[in-house]
Amino acid sequence: MDSVPQFPFSAIVGADEMAIALVLTTVAPDVGGVLVRGEKGTAKSTMVRSLAAVLPEQDVVDGCRFGCDPSEPDPQCPDGPHTPGEDAVQRPARLVELPIGASDDRVTGSLDLSRALGSGQTAFEPGLLADAHRGLLYVDEVNLLQDHLVDLLLDAAAMGRNTVERDGVSVTHAARIMLVGTMNPEEGELRPQLLDRFGLSVEITASRVPQERVEIVRRRLAYDADPEGFATTYADAQATLGARLAAAQQRVADVELSDWALGKIATVCAGFDVDGMRADIVTARAARAHAAWQDRDSVAREDIRVAAKLALPHRRRRKPFDAPGLDEDLLDRLLGDDDEPDPTPDDTNDDPDPQQPQPDSQNDGGETDREDSPSGGDSSSSDSGDSGQDAAPPTPHQDGGEADRSDQEQELDTAAPEAPSAAPQVAQAEEPYRVRSFTVRGVGRGEAGRRSRAITNWGATIGSERDGSGAVHLPATIRAAALRGAGRAGAGRLHVAGEDLRHKVTQGRESNLVLIAVDASGSMGARERMREVKTAVISLLTDAYQRRDRVGVVTFRGAEADLALPPTHSVEAAAACLTDLPHGGRTPLAEGLLTAARALEVERIRDPHRRVLLVLVTDGRATSGPDALERARWVADRWPSTGVDAVVVDAETGRFRMGLAADLAERMGAEHVTLAEFAADSLVSAIRERSVA
Repeated sequence: MDSVPQFPFSAIVGADEMAIALVLTTVAPDVGGVLVRGEKGTAKSTMVRSLAAVLPEQDVVDGCRFGCDPSEPDPQCPDGPHTPGEDAVQRPARLVELPIGASDDRVTGSLDLSRALGSGQTAFEPGLLADAHRGLLYVDEVNLLQDHLVDLLLDAAAMGRNTVERDGVSVTHAARIMLVGTMNPEEGELRPQLLDRFGLSVEITASRVPQERVEIVRRRLAYDADPEGFATTYADAQATLGARLAAAQQRVADVELSDWALGKIATVCAGFDVDGMRADIVTARAARAHAAWQDRDSVAREDIRVAAKLALPHRRRRKPFDAPGLDEDLLDRLLGDDDEPDPTPDDTNDDPDPQQPQPDSQNDGGETDREDSPSGGDSSSSDSGDSGQDAAPPTPHQDGGEADRSDQEQELDTAAPEAPSAAPQVAQAEEPYRVRSFTVRGVGRGEAGRRSRAITNWGATIGSERDGSGAVHLPATIRAAALRGAGRAGAGRLHVAGEDLRHKVTQGRESNLVLIAVDASGSMGARERMREVKTAVISLLTDAYQRRDRVGVVTFRGAEADLALPPTHSVEAAAACLTDLPHGGRTPLAEGLLTAARALEVERIRDPHRRVLLVLVTDGRATSGPDALERARWVADRWPSTGVDAVVVDAETGRFRMGLAADLAERMGAEHVTLAEFAADSLVSAIRERSVA
């Protein structure tokens, strides 16, 4: 049965910048791949999958599992050595999709166990990197992939080779891949270090232009009704696009990158204060690819502009919560308007084919996420105010810092009614600082991360098991085979059977769900207390971002509590939620704890292996409703039965204290930490003071 044809690349409406980014990395794979960030339903996956259909067909060595080019075979190919010009076959360019749950062995390749145990031969079983050689490797939801796998893929894309040293196997083979990753920022961001290693990045959103949305729906319905007929309609456009790609691939090596162009690229990268030299190199490669795509013999100003818009925005991030962006007015000033040397007559394309992925010259000032009208641009990517200089982190509040406060100012009377005219206030957080390390007790089996101890597929080997999914534990396997054959008569070589196979048990670190419950009542707003609380919580979110945790936010104030942010990978969403959090009103502490418990029950059903750390930020007061304090204590006394580890961050400050948060922590079986002790530096200082004393 014939397969259903893919939606044609040339039939996709809008998404011009995503199209040109994919084209450039196809023309010059050494650009380093493309990261596509965008909301759900914006045809990210459709566009990547449809690209493979317009890639030129390839000649490969007949029978080679690694797809060697017969004209230039890899001298280290495990299926070689190959003789240049030997028998070749043609195949379409490959699109290989990497599943989120893929193991290291599946990606890089591993020992062929069937041959090793059957015939005693040490043989290599190729992985996905071998399958994708000279083709496209697509990772959907790349932000949910384990960090070490992303590192591995980016290393292979940058080096063009895959090297495996494992289980008695030492293999290296060519792995020239076009890496494309797509992600929804709502599910969390990639670390800046990984962002920087993607050559190009694009942001897309759904069109807000009614006419364009109508055309998108019309084409999709037509495709669903008759895929073959719809593909036939665009066959000529597809063939033209494929021929143009092939011509650009042949031409790119001959495109001149003049000293003038190199100077402009250096000026732009230096002007945007990007780290390292990767930005300059990627911009130069992308500019040459764009010139080849536009049928130019040398790099022009417009090529540099297009390349910079794709290569620099994600390298502007300085802190975890900084949004990628580029100030295009600054880009134009840096590019200047001096005369280009020896301009060629075909420097402009006055009649772009709407069915081809063309960069719209009128839309170059717009946002990179347009899957909408070529006219009009959103300036939300502008980031000109960021100087790249971080302010010095504030010193967390120390005891005695508010000794001049009166009892009334500290609101010791928990039952005092709130003035009806009191309006909620919004405090702004200061620069985050490094917080103490908080972990969940015991050893879990959750998703790999950087917080709590766990049995993972990445870490130190601590044992072996018979029925497992980890890498082969050779010493344990040999030991099991030796013990099984110890009672046999006669001597001979060791026979290893399937029942002797043992797998490694490795211990590393897992990510957790960090559920933050924040008291936003009026008592938390005294003087600078709420500012300190928000700074501490934002600092905790930065820590959660670095440890690859999921996060959720519960807030309580007035008469009720609210799950302000359900558990998500998007630490940025949590930071935004807390930044605008108002404070004021009474303190419904019991409702806050109950809301957190209900949220955790739901999350336990969704993800039973992910352990939870509750961080409760409060001064311990409970003033909402009758018997508020007793109800809160009743809930706290039953918290240990939930099995959830908790930390109570005591927000009470000043000279006169009631100690309610400390009592709450004791009832919950939680760790008690004051705001002054929340920072990692405060712990170091305390240890030093004790050692001096």
